[in-house]
Amino acid sequence: MKTLITDIRELFGILPQETMKKEGAEMKTVASLKDAWLLVDGGKIAGFGPMPYPGQGLSGDGWGADDPSYRPEDCGEEIDNIIDAGGGFVLPSFCDSHSHIVYAGCRDGEFRDKIEGLSYEEIAARGGGILNSADLLHETSEDELYRQSASRAREVMLMGTGSLEIKSGYGLTIEDELKMLRVIRRIKEDFPMEIRSTFLGAHAVGREYAGRQHDYVDMVCDRMLPAVADEGLADFVDVFCDKGFFTPDETSRILDAASRYGLRPKIHANELAISGGVQVGTAFNALSVDHLEQTGDAEIKALQECRTTMPTMLPGASFFSRLPYGNARGFIDAGLGLALASDYNPGSSPSGNMRFVMALGCIMMRLSPEEALNACTINTAYAMGTSSLTGSITVGKRADLIITRPLPSLAFIPYSHQTPFISRVMVGGAVFDPADIA
Repeated sequence: MKTLITDIRELFGILPQETMKKEGAEMKTVASLKDAWLLVDGGKIAGFGPMPYPGQGLSGDGWGADDPSYRPEDCGEEIDNIIDAGGGFVLPSFCDSHSHIVYAGCRDGEFRDKIEGLSYEEIAARGGGILNSADLLHETSEDELYRQSASRAREVMLMGTGSLEIKSGYGLTIEDELKMLRVIRRIKEDFPMEIRSTFLGAHAVGREYAGRQHDYVDMVCDRMLPAVADEGLADFVDVFCDKGFFTPDETSRILDAASRYGLRPKIHANELAISGGVQVGTAFNALSVDHLEQTGDAEIKALQECRTTMPTMLPGASFFSRLPYGNARGFIDAGLGLALASDYNPGSSPSGNMRFVMALGCIMMRLSPEEALNACTINTAYAMGTSSLTGSITVGKRADLIITRPLPSLAFIPYSHQTPFISRVMVGGAVFDPADIA
């Protein structure tokens, strides 16, 4: 099926096929085309170019003209659907490389604790936090867990997310971790988003192993990982390497065990303290190291020496949990890439709104709108291993697109971050109306 989008005031996020991420000064630029059209064929971007659109006397070749199977002069007779963008912008959908949307219930009781001044560590030390979510999840059937989680997946998709990484980590037993990962598999099957699954058995120490963290790590390595691998349920492995959770040595043991099953790491690092998580992540060639609220020169140096690991910051967690914001400006000025993701979870970042993440990147982390857009699209696609498929306007990539209402500028999206801005979203070539959120 071919869909032609016309009357695009400006098409943002154009990248050549070989660009998988942006770093340093490159992040300041977002290539665009004014007064454009874009063609979707079979759920992928087939071509784009300046108006007038194919079939109306295209002036010059479109951007898809290097593809020998694409013929602008024939396109007008084969279109199945035409979408008039009405002078709105078109940009690549957000890619969210760090989420925990598979959970049961909520933790609004802890919200009161936070208001009264308890820290993340204090809530966890009292047996709350992740362990509360594990208790709720244990009592929830797989079908009910799927129902709740699918509702969140639909919510973020209609807010403009086209690619989503989802972690386990609220199970903390073999049976419950597998239950979470099976729910993620069902979401993969039922939603048009590009979804990746991450095994996070080392999110905290399960209650039955209280005081026996070494035994819990043994269980993750010797029993959980083989069970996850046996069912082929995970694309990546993650460990919460931070103060009060797992040490760098324990993290190394888990990552070494996971490597035997072909699971590449994505690490929770340096949220609560300078923990060594960045260094252990880069030593194991992690795809990303995430959080990074607490970093120094040593972390920047480690990432400069391992250019395959994407630093990923989660400003929604800083906002909700009153944590410091990551040193985004310092990382980019040091020539590094940067991704921003939502950390959508019930305890420290209960929102998957990537537009708000982009706004926090600008307002609280001093990123330009262009840097923030790159951090929420091509770079966060890289951080979930999908930048060959998503994250930019590139011929051959998935047609994951945001069609905006008429806006004055790209900067308006993070500037007026609560004003509705989406006219329609396209995910894998399928069109959705954000009004369907209700």
